[in-house]
Amino acid sequence: MAAMCLNGLPMRSLDDIYDEYAFLEGDERYRLLIELGRTLEPMPDALKTDATLVRGCSAAVWVYPTALADGRLHFLADSNAAITKGIVALVLAAVQDRAAVEVAQMDVAAKLERFDLRNQLSSNRTQGIPNMIALIQKTASRLAAAA
Repeated sequence: MAAMCLNGLPMRSLDDIYDEYAFLEGDERYRLLIELGRTLEPMPDALKTDATLVRGCSAAVWVYPTALADGRLHFLADSNAAITKGIVALVLAAVQDRAAVEVAQMDVAAKLERFDLRNQLSSNRTQGIPNMIALIQKTASRLAAAA
């Protein structure tokens, strides 16, 4: 079952996103990230708590994991900054609706390397990515161990 996004369509794969991203430059890449952020499934305000806040991000980022009955993880996430929300959507494209054990073992940073975010975006916008990935993988490891 594919992950759904806001418009009810399946979430785009990281490969599909990169195919478009690679053709774009500068501001067009920013627009693509903003558009990706707009497709995230809405996160209820009640889930935007200190417990779901990702530390070390220049903008506020919240990530809320849920374990599906079949052992896959589904994440709700949001940010108060449009480009950061797009980066969140990019990270989720790598991990959304995958088995907890797969997410725990995945090298998410390596999957994102081809986007060259460090050179495309300011350091303020990318500084929280490792913390977001660490939070996702810590959750995945905990849920995989409990399964």
